[in-house]
Amino acid sequence: MSKKPIIVTPSTRKILAQVDEQIRLARLRRGISCQLAADCAKISRQTLAKIENGSPSVSTGAYANVLYALNDMTSDLLLIAKDDILRRKLQDLQLNIQQRKLKRNI
Repeated sequence: MSKKPIIVTPSTRKILAQVDEQIRLARLRRGISCQLAADCAKISRQTLAKIENGSPSVSTGAYANVLYALNDMTSDLLLIAKDDILRRKLQDLQLNIQQRKLKRNI
């Protein structure tokens, strides 16, 4: 059974490339070699190269391990979709807001 290729939109690919470049630059600024970063992240050097080259086939766990290896930057993952404005508006539309009943004067 062969794996299905991951189809990524051009705009998502552009964002992935930016994220991957930021990870690579963070590693270089810290003076960490590819091999050391891969060892600390418990992934292969090839997987680290895929991350730094923008491959969409790398697991989220591998990204988290690399961010952890780069001085415990895993909290940065919490920033993903933090302010989901569209979802918040959709949720607000679905809220059941009860209308107050009018008092009857008898």
